[in-house]
Amino acid sequence: MSRSYVVTGGGRGIGRAVVEHLVGDAGAVVVAIERDPAELAWMDGHPARARLTGVTGDAADEAVAARAADLAQAAGPLAGWVNNAATFQDASVHTATTGHVLDLITANLGAAVVGCAVAVRRFLAAGTPGAIVNLSSHQARRAVPGCLPYVTAKAAVEGLTRALAVEYGPHGIRVNAVAPGSVATERYARFLGSQEPAAAARVEREMARLHPLGRVARSQEVAAAVAYLLSDGAGFITGATVPVDGGRSVLARDPEAREPIPEGA
Repeated sequence: MSRSYVVTGGGRGIGRAVVEHLVGDAGAVVVAIERDPAELAWMDGHPARARLTGVTGDAADEAVAARAADLAQAAGPLAGWVNNAATFQDASVHTATTGHVLDLITANLGAAVVGCAVAVRRFLAAGTPGAIVNLSSHQARRAVPGCLPYVTAKAAVEGLTRALAVEYGPHGIRVNAVAPGSVATERYARFLGSQEPAAAARVEREMARLHPLGRVARSQEVAAAVAYLLSDGAGFITGATVPVDGGRSVLARDPEAREPIPEGA
């Protein structure tokens, strides 16, 4: 019987790449949670359609997460859970209300907490080991101005990862995170497409400058790291946050920085 996995935000971007990696390379059964049913339409023509299931709903809704877990376990032993779903909306405390900022933090953190809780409960009830991978970001440690809710939520996700790893390690449950840099997702492509050609070229040059490897990541590269952390090959790795950022966090170049003004200018 195939192992089963749940991936939140599995309809596009990194989430879709994770789903396709698991169902393809690992031969697993995968249940993807996605808020917009249109984002799951690609499953219909997929060669492994019989091992793919989409669940429409909010990953932060415990009932939705539980339904996904039920479907996964009906198909095979639940082996892993990937908390990828995220919301990108910027806010600053001097322009937004405190309540709005907290709501945006919860929008990202809540889905990870719910996913972890459902996964842990299912692993414990089944008496089986399992693996959870949370999607963090390079911004959890290297904040970008204007992104306070996202930065705060991702920093909390890394703390959640460590706390769960310590608490549930004795039960054979591993919890890790990956922290991507910039990734060439559909959202990134739409942003470039909204720019004039010269502006888009400047953005790509800046992205190359921020990443020592000279480019942004492909979704499949992040997915491969996630799949490894879910695998038996990573059986002694837990509580870790793995940067998958092409060296961006090591270089630590501030994208908002300006060249210093020479003295006397």
